[in-house]
Amino acid sequence: MPHRSPSRRRALTSLALGAAIACTTAGVASAQAPELVAEGLANPRGLTFGPGGDLYVTEAGSGGSGQCVAGPEGGEQCLGATGALTRVDVQSGRKRKIVRGLPSLAPNEGDTKGQDATGPQDVSFEGRNAYFTVGLGGTPELRARLGRGGRALGALWRLDRRGKLKRIADLADWEAKNNPDDGQPTAEVDSNPYSVDASVGGRILVTDAGGNSLVRVSRGGAVTRLAIFPFGTTLAPPFLMQPPGTQIPYQPVPTGVVRGDGGRIFVGTLTGFPFPVGGAALFRYKGGPPLALRTGFTTIVDIAAGPDRTLYALQISTDGIAAPPSPGRLFKLTPDRQQTELAAGRLTQPTGMTVGPDGDVYVANQGSSPNDGQIVRIAG
Repeated sequence: MPHRSPSRRRALTSLALGAAIACTTAGVASAQAPELVAEGLANPRGLTFGPGGDLYVTEAGSGGSGQCVAGPEGGEQCLGATGALTRVDVQSGRKRKIVRGLPSLAPNEGDTKGQDATGPQDVSFEGRNAYFTVGLGGTPELRARLGRGGRALGALWRLDRRGKLKRIADLADWEAKNNPDDGQPTAEVDSNPYSVDASVGGRILVTDAGGNSLVRVSRGGAVTRLAIFPFGTTLAPPFLMQPPGTQIPYQPVPTGVVRGDGGRIFVGTLTGFPFPVGGAALFRYKGGPPLALRTGFTTIVDIAAGPDRTLYALQISTDGIAAPPSPGRLFKLTPDRQQTELAAGRLTQPTGMTVGPDGDVYVANQGSSPNDGQIVRIAG
């Protein structure tokens, strides 16, 4: 999951405003129970439908017993080859790992063993070629401390139609050399490639949750910065013991990216420490600074485009990262600015979603579990 050091890393453990916006009308929440499609996944993350109508999901894995590094919440995270790209038959629930042995970082002991892993993050297709991100949550030097197995972290990968796997772009290295958000408060070199949209050939979109950036990657691996996202300010939490009224900055933490109708580009943000409730936003990018299209969200972890210019925004929690655990939230956003919550109170740590050919929404639920991750279907 997306994170940032230290303010971003605490946004999600290995997961963490440009214009005046008109008021949004909130619809009555639907309490319809999600339908279970598949289970037994290891930290499931991004989803997409591929050729043939099957659903593909990235599994961030459950870490392993390899080299260890300090984790964002203290303790250690250890490397294993437990990440995967998995194909799911949504009718039968059958699963098949198309790519296995991908790197995964997670705690290796205690009650949190295998939870909240960093590994394969999202997947998108260009024709029959699958592009997927593998996260990092640090600098390239972090990979060096993990040995040979850590080299695949922090990158965009392609699985071509012949089954050949290739690293297309080393995004952590690009972040270290360019640091696109340099100069913003609390910004530093940090990379966590997160969401990917490969739907337009040769112009692959990737968000870097660690670098606060949206980049474009060519088929040959050339990386171009498209946008960075604005830092916000919020009241300092009491435990920082600042004078009353002190404002502190928080990072945007871009997560989901998707192309909508007409090639419009949308990006959701999670926000970093102190994780202000209502501080996340849905942005539209069309060249130049990103435009905040909808505001007032909390912990957006993914977005998706549906039919008739409908958008969906998925929150991993209701009350924010710093609060006690709370249900996730799924919002349906229509062009006339209606906002309706689906499956209210029925999602637990959702981490990714996509809209199916049938118009239903497929969500990775219990996405921080090393054994009990699910895919559920919600009527769109």
